[in-house]
Amino acid sequence: MPPAEFHRALAQREPLRAGGTNAFRLLDGRGDGALFDGLYLEDYAGRWLVQTDGRGCRRPPEWLREAGARSIYWKELAQADRQGPQLWHGAPVEAPFEVREEGVAFQIDFSSGYSQGIFLDQRLNRARVRQLAAQGEVRTMLNLFAYTCGFSVCAAVGGAVTTSVDLSRRYLDWGRTNFTLNGVDPDKHEFLSGDVFEWLRRLGKKGRRFDLVVVDPPTFSRDRDGRVFRVERDAAALAQSAARLLAPNGRLFFSSNSRGFSPGELRRILQSALAERRRFESIPMPPDFCGAPYLQAVWAQ
Repeated sequence: MPPAEFHRALAQREPLRAGGTNAFRLLDGRGDGALFDGLYLEDYAGRWLVQTDGRGCRRPPEWLREAGARSIYWKELAQADRQGPQLWHGAPVEAPFEVREEGVAFQIDFSSGYSQGIFLDQRLNRARVRQLAAQGEVRTMLNLFAYTCGFSVCAAVGGAVTTSVDLSRRYLDWGRTNFTLNGVDPDKHEFLSGDVFEWLRRLGKKGRRFDLVVVDPPTFSRDRDGRVFRVERDAAALAQSAARLLAPNGRLFFSSNSRGFSPGELRRILQSALAERRRFESIPMPPDFCGAPYLQAVWAQ
């Protein structure tokens, strides 16, 4: 039988369902109590994904089988081979499916590998992008390291025209699907495959400018030519290159989940790298992420 602490955590998350959201974190490790050390549980429209980090909880607790989810998948974090989630209990999820975040639809795929299509910890920042677009403050947006284009979708739903850049054509095609799910014609938006630094150079050479540039890079990546990107080393140069493409009074959003940054370090790097006067704001993680605040998210205007 699930412990009382589990039911308490679920009750605390219940208000998040208001407004058309059915994807969020149900358990966030020690943030929900010592009983859940090393255990992270996410709900994707009734299909659960359990993640364990091997330091505390090493495998899903048996009481989860009685918790009522139609499907429970399990993925180990920080594994060297980055294997995707495996079915642990219930019915297999045999095809991609939709989740909603404040009414915006995203496609999730448990068979896609290590990442399932959306990073739930960015929910508040996606909502802000959508709001700024709907208010007319963001009419054009450049989304770097776009993955499945979650930020672009939210901007487009708000009425902005978007340009999404990612090394992977497969993820950009997934992004096109997300546009279609929301009744937005992807052909009216731009999807650019290739190295982000190269595209920044090319877009700058063409004189392109954007009201918002979103920079949400991986901690580490290697491009097709073998060049290595490390966010702790390259954040300043990346922010400077991205800021050159901002329109007057434009905004830069930069985030990282690298645990190599000390608290507040990303903001300090950006303040130093962006010499002109800007207003900086750090956004906290969503309330369902009540454990360690690993995500550093900074808005600069």
